[in-house]
Amino acid sequence: MSTGLDAISEVVNRLGIDGTPDVSRFITQFDTTEIQNVINNKIGNNIWDVNFKNFIADAYGITLNSTLEIWPLAQDWNNGTGEFLDSPITTNGASWNFSDYRDGTSWSAAGFIGTELYTSSYNSTYAPQGGGNWFYSGSDVPSYRVTQSFDLRSDKDLNISVKTIVSKWYSGSLPNYGFITKWAPDIEFFNTSSIQPVMKYYSVDTNTIYPPQLEFKWRDYSSILTGSESIIVSNPNIKMSLAENPGVFYSGSINRFRLNVSPMYPARTFQTSSFYVGKNYLPTSSYYAVKDLDTNEFIIDFDSQFTQISADSTSNYFDIYMDGLEPERNYEILIKTTIDGSTRIYNDNYYFKVING
Repeated sequence: MSTGLDAISEVVNRLGIDGTPDVSRFITQFDTTEIQNVINNKIGNNIWDVNFKNFIADAYGITLNSTLEIWPLAQDWNNGTGEFLDSPITTNGASWNFSDYRDGTSWSAAGFIGTELYTSSYNSTYAPQGGGNWFYSGSDVPSYRVTQSFDLRSDKDLNISVKTIVSKWYSGSLPNYGFITKWAPDIEFFNTSSIQPVMKYYSVDTNTIYPPQLEFKWRDYSSILTGSESIIVSNPNIKMSLAENPGVFYSGSINRFRLNVSPMYPARTFQTSSFYVGKNYLPTSSYYAVKDLDTNEFIIDFDSQFTQISADSTSNYFDIYMDGLEPERNYEILIKTTIDGSTRIYNDNYYFKVING
């Protein structure tokens, strides 16, 4: 099971001599109340994980392995109202030097909030003070930092587990000021003319379906089969239909989809009752995914832990929280199962749409 949260975001640039950015970082924040609501009212006691996702708009200059670092930000900030190419430039948001507006509050260089140490780029040789700050455990291996590496041919979307950070926001042991995403120091300040990677990500103000997201995933799998009539299909040649699908859902809906499964070529048997009275179930190694029909991209990908299909005394089923999907979009459900050594994906026009409401 999974659901996503929306964000606010901002880019902070350190400008070079010619006025163009020579170092850029971006900061992203998700609402604490929404995080608490998902964990308290949706996840409960289930096993869970959470990924920070941001989608690539443009990438070039990546010739070697390059690493992005994600840290928990250590200071409140203002995302402002400005947009790229504003004329005159809007200065009421966070920047490299200030956390709120031009000539406003400077980013703090280092210190403590409670017992938590925070730091920043304050080496005057390579990085004059500014560019945000972040909580740092103080150990040799920083416990709050998470990283994702990229090379020339790898997928450039940012998709990484941030459960350690989000758990601390949820518990209140760290204040939630959001994430700061930056290049690793060897790329950011010690690069040469031959190593100048540029990766631009969609912001929260994008007019596309790719704003930054915090994607929660949790395991709600259950298997309760009752009665001697329950049959686990053993031949991959099956017929499958998706029940409980009206086709259109409001964005606040939660829907339980059920699967009707039967063998395509039932074995010949001699019996006094109908073969189709029994209930057929998929094996436990069965999973669902959700794909956006316009972009052909997986919104919820197959996951052996978090999208496993459940079963009860009625049929196989799985639940989808529609508020985790972009509204006014059309989606397709796919089913993957492994039967008798064969892994197959079924997508027999299992379509639905999410609308605003």
